[in-house]
Amino acid sequence: MLTFTFRRLLLSVPTLFFIALVIFLLLELAPGDPMAQVPLTVPPEVKQAMREALGLGEPMHIRFGKWLYQFFWVEPMALLDGVLGTTIAEGQQRVISWQTRSPVMDIVAQRIPQTLWVVGMSYVVGVAIALPIGIYSAYRQYSVFDQVGTFVSMVGYSVPPFFSGVLVIVIFAVNLGWFPSIYDTTHQVVDWETFKVQLRQMVMPVMVLALQTTAQISRFMRASMLDNLNQDFVRTARAKGLSEWSVVMVHVLRNSLIPVVTVIALGVPAIFGGAIITEQVFKVNGIGQLLITAIQANDLPMVQTLTFIFAVLIVLFNLIADVLYGILDPRIRYD
Repeated sequence: MLTFTFRRLLLSVPTLFFIALVIFLLLELAPGDPMAQVPLTVPPEVKQAMREALGLGEPMHIRFGKWLYQFFWVEPMALLDGVLGTTIAEGQQRVISWQTRSPVMDIVAQRIPQTLWVVGMSYVVGVAIALPIGIYSAYRQYSVFDQVGTFVSMVGYSVPPFFSGVLVIVIFAVNLGWFPSIYDTTHQVVDWETFKVQLRQMVMPVMVLALQTTAQISRFMRASMLDNLNQDFVRTARAKGLSEWSVVMVHVLRNSLIPVVTVIALGVPAIFGGAIITEQVFKVNGIGQLLITAIQANDLPMVQTLTFIFAVLIVLFNLIADVLYGILDPRIRYD
């Protein structure tokens, strides 16, 4: 297993380099000019000077190489400086946002807590609800519980978040007045009362996002459980006199989790990507909303860095899913 993990980590290096190159080239070919928002009264020579100050006057390969150096060397050193109080990265040029003229990673670090509060919590809640629903729906196939679960899953799949988000705002915020309609990103949790305020403003966005997560994972869990409930090893376990709880929750569940692990693991990067539409509806100042504003402002360093971070997370959690395969199923071994 350690050998396989090490090989996959080595393979991820050229993979991520290729992804970074593709992202850079796509953004270079994309329409849009960072100088488009500059007033027309600004002289052309001033615009050219501003363009060169942003690094746009250099060749493409030079800009790509600088970005790689800044992202993989300067930014980690800046992180160490912030944690240890050292000055390793002092004087080094970091990845700077064209829109805010501040380091990109500093802005990302400010937005991550908001994304984890809302999108991360919704994913945890969605998985925690989906797994028991999928298990019991498969065990009681075609029962009333299974029919209701199927209906809720279809609703979760079919209703887009921009509709369900507005719907819950109208019902629970406007008509009933139970929860605030806009998420307050400046709110700080310092005691029990502020924590309750934080929970109240999290309820609606978490509800909307957890519905989608529950709908997806519960269907995968149900299908995987049904596939394993009819296997020969289940009949053998029952013939040996094992309790029904032991048969379902130990033998069937462990084998059924193998394909579901892929869905759950690959869904984790979406937490950091943020639910872009939901963050827009509830005004959550998270990573997804940051990406949208960066695209609208033609902030290429911000878009390039965020997109590459999402790619790194996808590669990482692919590896984690493969390792979990070997833990869940002893038959899977990596030579």
